[in-house]
Amino acid sequence: MVTFSTLRRQLWPAARHPLRFGQCVVPAAFALVYTAVCVGLEWGGVVLYTRPAAFALMLSGLWLWQLDRAGMHSLGRARGVIALLMRLTVLGVLAMILAEPRALRQGEGLGVIYVLDRSDSIADPARESALEWMITTAGARAEGDRAGLVVFARDAAVELPPRTSFPFEAVNSRLEGDGTDLATALSLAGAMLDDDAQGRIVLVSDGTATAGAVDPILDDLRQREIPVDVLPIDYRLKREVWLDGIELPRQVLAGETYEASVVLSALSAGSGTLILRENGTVIAEQEVDYTAGKNRYRLPLYLRQAGYYEYVASIATAPEDDFWRANNTAIGHIHLRGEGQVLLVVDPNGEASDHEHLARALREAGRVVDVKPGYELPRNPMALVPYDAVVVVGCPADAIDLPQQRALRDAVYHLGIGLVMVGGPGSFGPGGYHRTPVEEALPVSMDITNKKVLPKGALAIILHTCEFPQGNTWAKRITRQAIKVLGAEDEVGVLIYDWDKGGDSWLFELTPAAEYAKLSQVLEGAQIGDMPSFQSSMQLGLAGLKNSDAAAKHMIIISDGDASPPTPAVLNDFVAEQISISTVTVFPHGNQPTQVMPAIARATGGRHYYPNDPQQLPAIFIKEAKTLKRSMIQNVDFVPDLGQPSSVMRGIDSMPPLAGYVIATLKPRARQILLRATEDDDPDPVLAVWKHGLGTSAAFTSDLGGRWAKAWLDWDRYRAFCDQLVAAVSRASDASQLSMRVENHGSTAAVVVEDHANSGDLLDFAAQVLLPDGETAPLSLQQVGPGRYAAEFPIAGRGHYQVLATGLGADRSERAAASLVVPYAREYLRFRADPMALQHIAKRTGGRELSPDAAPETLWQVDRIGRRHSSPIIDLLLVALACLIPLDVALRRIQIDWAALFERLRRRERQESTATMGALLARKQQVGTPRGDSPAQARASQPRSAPAARSTAKPAAPKPVSDKPAGKKSAAPPAADDGSTMSRLLARKRQLREEQDGDER
Repeated sequence: MVTFSTLRRQLWPAARHPLRFGQCVVPAAFALVYTAVCVGLEWGGVVLYTRPAAFALMLSGLWLWQLDRAGMHSLGRARGVIALLMRLTVLGVLAMILAEPRALRQGEGLGVIYVLDRSDSIADPARESALEWMITTAGARAEGDRAGLVVFARDAAVELPPRTSFPFEAVNSRLEGDGTDLATALSLAGAMLDDDAQGRIVLVSDGTATAGAVDPILDDLRQREIPVDVLPIDYRLKREVWLDGIELPRQVLAGETYEASVVLSALSAGSGTLILRENGTVIAEQEVDYTAGKNRYRLPLYLRQAGYYEYVASIATAPEDDFWRANNTAIGHIHLRGEGQVLLVVDPNGEASDHEHLARALREAGRVVDVKPGYELPRNPMALVPYDAVVVVGCPADAIDLPQQRALRDAVYHLGIGLVMVGGPGSFGPGGYHRTPVEEALPVSMDITNKKVLPKGALAIILHTCEFPQGNTWAKRITRQAIKVLGAEDEVGVLIYDWDKGGDSWLFELTPAAEYAKLSQVLEGAQIGDMPSFQSSMQLGLAGLKNSDAAAKHMIIISDGDASPPTPAVLNDFVAEQISISTVTVFPHGNQPTQVMPAIARATGGRHYYPNDPQQLPAIFIKEAKTLKRSMIQNVDFVPDLGQPSSVMRGIDSMPPLAGYVIATLKPRARQILLRATEDDDPDPVLAVWKHGLGTSAAFTSDLGGRWAKAWLDWDRYRAFCDQLVAAVSRASDASQLSMRVENHGSTAAVVVEDHANSGDLLDFAAQVLLPDGETAPLSLQQVGPGRYAAEFPIAGRGHYQVLATGLGADRSERAAASLVVPYAREYLRFRADPMALQHIAKRTGGRELSPDAAPETLWQVDRIGRRHSSPIIDLLLVALACLIPLDVALRRIQIDWAALFERLRRRERQESTATMGALLARKQQVGTPRGDSPAQARASQPRSAPAARSTAKPAAPKPVSDKPAGKKSAAPPAADDGSTMSRLLARKRQLREEQDGDER
């Protein structure tokens, strides 16, 4: 049984000899040196210990010392001292690791980030003056100081990162000037400054802010010791006129006359022309004289028939009386309920026969049909309220921009409007609707799951977009749009000039478009450089396309056209491989496009584009990406099979054949009414219907015109089929007793819902706001009176705000909708600078208020305070520990007898010398033998008193014959060779032990 005393003796063994002063020298010296090193590193600003309490581990060094005194290592005196120092060193390194040391370095120089306001509230002369001041002060910086530039308006962008040079020429970042976000700009500038060097921010602005909370950003900058110096841009407008809004009647009837009330405000008196437009047509024009303050004018309205009426009021004045034209507009709308209509959205470049037969059939069925090209589709979901259903007939996605598609989707989901897409070369996948808002509303997907009938395509894109404003940003955006159009199995790759790799390379090689999320992340981090020549990039793209097993292959090149053209041999290779190339020329130097880009497109059978606005680029890329989707069109004769029962097929038992359709994939919750059987168990949908939100949508993958449905045009049930198809998706009329209005109150909008029912029941509302960017925000409606509910939401900027509310009560479920159009941002209601806001920023962060008249060097004349930055060095100490531990083990376990080693080396040298001398004497004897004498006679004549020395070395040649008598023993070995090696080692050990005991005594 192990007792406590036994355990104590084992852990703390008794020393072999009493403690003497000499035994304390080694551990005391180590403790002194170790403490001096650790403390000196921290006091000298070299190392910072984040957990200094870990040095308490060094107290265990006393235990190591006690083990050494107890003689546990059984080593000699010198080795014992070295072993003790080694173990204390290992312990010291371990303690430093646990203390989590960090290396400190001192930042040098001053970093200054200019934050320049580019919002529309600042006039052009003030902008130019601010730029000149910035360039002048940046040139006065000292050697080693750095300067950078951030520009901002509604958004913020890095124009120049901080660097010792300041190569500023012009502001290239394109920003929307209808807002001022100081918070984002200051946050971005702070992120550009390193914590290991002193930094400052210089804000050049008028101080007005329309978005963002500045104070939290200022607090963060103050904690990081980054002061913000301000240079105020002061102005005050004396003459300005703007429209506050237009007031329209709430309840109207067709054929009645009403009035619109326009509210005009001005800083000073003046005159102008007030114009009122109805759905784009001028209906009233009046010369007005206005005074300073608010003025109200009434204009007549006459509503002829049911529908959606949008009224736009504007004021035209002399240029000297008006600084901004953007705030001279007010927009309102009236929805006059009546008989539901059907809107046919058609291809503006298509053939009339694609939709004429359908429109005639619906009109003959008694429906009101309105035909519009795709670009006239409203961008406001409320503008679609007069229609019970919208039918998209052969209109491609590039004819309907993204806001229009969002409006159509939201009208179906939130307002219950029906949607039908009719097939054709410009519909579904071939029309570019893959991954679009319209696809979200349809019962079919453009991702094809039946791979056996659809060969895939491959698209290579060459991006050379770094030389026009925000070119690389546009490149990433339009490339994403192109990838979205492709099918899941289609391949896409992007080629760029990579500065890091020093040449043309794949950003990502041909990859299935199904990996869109991963490709989008790679694209976001791309650093697109200036491509000197198309030769290398086109060869890389050609090699990748040739190795692809895709059936259709295409390339798109976007560039300013200044790169060197490819050789004719490369173009011939593309032609031989049947790979077409389309080119897009953007912002060529001198606005004069070169012939390189059109020549490439002509040589390979592609198309060339020269857009004058980057906004056109997404549509171009969508159109080009659609060239790979032709294989989705199936030109085959078939008779559709009946699927699930539906009111669409009421009274229809059989159908004529169709000559083609577009392949699509049925979504899980959709109902398949008509289908075409295929070889496998997955039929292709021909007519599918599903519920999307409050509305219903349908997809007819064949057409209803003269291309694929010729046999249907003479079919006696053609009119009934078209009418029943529209009826199946049309919005059901509801007699809601709720009314809603939304009013603009400047920075907020007020929503009021009135319940006209006489039941007196309280309603529980679920409401939301559709913002201009397509996002939704919840809205909480609270009762403020009998049958009256209200709420507010912030106005973020210009655009359409749509409010949707559903009221639930006892046996009631009713909906109400209204919208608000904000024609201009709050930026255009700022008529003077806000110096108090700039003073607040400078005071809160410890900055200064600068003057444009001060010397340029003043900006850089600040108290230079060095900043320390730390980085962990535990990795280095772990490496040192890994090296010390094996050394410590080797020192204790491996013993080298240096005396024996030296003696062996000396004996080997002596033996080699003796063997050499014996060989020389033997040779001398041979050479010295007289001629004619035999060797035996020569040996007999040698004197016996001088025998040859015996050699212990291994002979390198045959031994000479000895002249000694046989059986005579050789000479005895030297005394140094007596005894074995073990006996000599034991003797040496006893000698060292006796010497050690003598020293201790």
